[in-house]
Amino acid sequence: MYRLHFTPDAASLAVRLALEELGQPYEARLIDRAGGELQSESYRALHPLGLIPVLETPDGPMFETAAILLYLADRHGGIAPAPADPDRAQFLKWLFFIAHNIHPTLLQLFYPDRTAGPDCAARVLDHAAARMRAFLTIFDRMMAEERPSWFAPDRPSMMAYYLGLLMRWLAAPGPSHDFRFPPADYPAIRAVLLAHEARPAALRAAEAEDLGPTIFTDPA
Repeated sequence: MYRLHFTPDAASLAVRLALEELGQPYEARLIDRAGGELQSESYRALHPLGLIPVLETPDGPMFETAAILLYLADRHGGIAPAPADPDRAQFLKWLFFIAHNIHPTLLQLFYPDRTAGPDCAARVLDHAAARMRAFLTIFDRMMAEERPSWFAPDRPSMMAYYLGLLMRWLAAPGPSHDFRFPPADYPAIRAVLLAHEARPAALRAAEAEDLGPTIFTDPA
């Protein structure tokens, strides 16, 4: 059985969504974030940076959201193209596009002072907002033109759960800015997220973390 170390509405939600979609038994262990558990020796043994999520697996503890999702997809199948699938190359390049462009830029929007210090926060925010609009537009255009089977309304996709989590956070102003990136501005992405948030797996995950039924397109 897997053990997912989580806090509500954190990156661990994408992993919970994948586990629910795959029907895999797992233990969800709530992290005592306020009590300093992320800095504890025991947690740092699982994740050296003390970040979320961590998934304990039969092959040892894993961290990094995209890596965990890809591991689950390859181990159990059904939510991403298999290694020998002709669609695998396209899937991988867009997965890493999200992991190396959209996700880090989101973190700059939420924590601009971490990038260049508080004195440069406003410039970091402006730069990150422009980059985020460009990244989402590129992905949405790809979706509309190519209609890939691995990111579609009619079949479960680990990438949809990953991007859906990020779009959830981008739909509302962050703690340090007024920028918003509502899914309605990206119709091809939104169509997939609407379908995925209505799946039983997503509804179970949303109920477990008390997030409301429209977790991607209209966050509670």
